Amino acid sequence: MKAVLSTDYGPTDSLKLEEIQKPVPGDDDVLVKVQAASVTYSNLILVTGKPFVGRLFTGLFKPNQNRLGSDVAGRVEAVGKNVHQFQPGDEVYGDLSDCGRGTFAEFVCAPATALARKPANMSFPEAAAVPEAALVALQALKDRGQIQPGHKVLIYGASGGIGTFAVQLAKNFGAEVTGVCSTRNLDMVRSLGADHVIDYTREDFAANGQRYDLIVATAGFRSIFDYRRALRPGGIYVATGGHMTQTFQALLLGPLLSVFGDKKLGAMLVEPNKDLDFVRDLIEADKIAAVIDRCYPLSDVAEALRYYGQGHARGKVVITIDDEGQ
Repeated sequence: MKAVLSTDYGPTDSLKLEEIQKPVPGDDDVLVKVQAASVTYSNLILVTGKPFVGRLFTGLFKPNQNRLGSDVAGRVEAVGKNVHQFQPGDEVYGDLSDCGRGTFAEFVCAPATALARKPANMSFPEAAAVPEAALVALQALKDRGQIQPGHKVLIYGASGGIGTFAVQLAKNFGAEVTGVCSTRNLDMVRSLGADHVIDYTREDFAANGQRYDLIVATAGFRSIFDYRRALRPGGIYVATGGHMTQTFQALLLGPLLSVFGDKKLGAMLVEPNKDLDFVRDLIEADKIAAVIDRCYPLSDVAEALRYYGQGHARGKVVITIDDEGQ
């Protein structure tokens, strides 16, 4: 089968599509014929090794995993003898970031516990855009952010993969949502249900006098002190991504600042595949949807990663796998 591998850090154009052995599922595994996968930040680090601090998680001198791709949507090809919840032909989706990756390929093996039934009203590319981004948004809002109906919520980076889901989910929780994005994305963020939009090139959310019950930062960089100033008493700030400085401020300074005063600040790591069924129910009820910027074929993974790395994608970047040659 064809697969994209990353054996050393370097530019994205050094990636090659290679022929490797088709995997065989273990007793508790599912073999999936991949139809689509999506690009994520951790996969970009596995290729480029940048920023260097990211290598603390992906390997200091060379990638600790050579198989790329984590989000997946596809059809079950075969199941292990202990797997009873799926059978060949079932359409599934999931996030394989903590169980070997390998979704930038024609086939991938995964534990059955890492997969869920794909939303029936989604195409494979749409479903592949969901697992990591939607669950990061959901867990930031619900688990860490303790969102409640009527809360005023600010989503910083509202036009990105996580941000587009966060806007929709926050509205479904009954919040008053403000999305922060660039000029060209204002209308798109409004179309997702945002009550208010802020163009960060023209207005500073931290200086306009508005205060929020919950702030979720998914992209870019603003000082943690700016986010703290924009919170109401008792408010919560959750960093899910963005510049490494933003993430490390949340990890290191957040707990310390939370001790003083009544505002909670911190970062979060997603629990892969938790609540995938919950998300599927929302999708099938037409309450949330995936936003896809571009789709690339498997042979153009290098270009997909290069484009994603520019940081301007509107929603998700998706890899599609053709049936030819499988």
